[in-house]
Amino acid sequence: MNEKTILTLIDTFSSGNVDELDLNDGTIHLILRKAAAVCQSVPAYPRGGGSAGAGDPAVSLGLPADPSSYRGGKGEAITSPMVAVFHAAAGPDDPPLVKPGSKVKAGDTLCILEAMNMMNQLVAEFDGEIRSVLAGNGDPVEFGQTLFEVKRL
Repeated sequence: MNEKTILTLIDTFSSGNVDELDLNDGTIHLILRKAAAVCQSVPAYPRGGGSAGAGDPAVSLGLPADPSSYRGGKGEAITSPMVAVFHAAAGPDDPPLVKPGSKVKAGDTLCILEAMNMMNQLVAEFDGEIRSVLAGNGDPVEFGQTLFEVKRL
């Protein structure tokens, strides 16, 4: 399956009324799911350097934090809206965007989620303090997986 076919499938899936597609042709396993909040993509940063995030026009929202997700008083869960690779920094040589103890404002970028060579910014939906980061840089993450625990401020 080539990239053009995959992109056509994604376009058709996005405009259709199917909520989930799981396709395996033996060489690639593609899972598409629609979520309440959809990420917009920004161009990938060059592998040799550069930065995604600073001044990019498109940002994305993660799934809404769920107050019922409190775990041992650590805070509310912010989950991944897609299957992707977690990047803690905007570029390969940049420091992490957030770490435990970081204070964030609504709209601040928390991490970059890479899917199909597109870098998607996951932004905070509310002001808060990062209590824990539950994914490591370069880790694959699943749809709905908790990435951060945040205390609302």
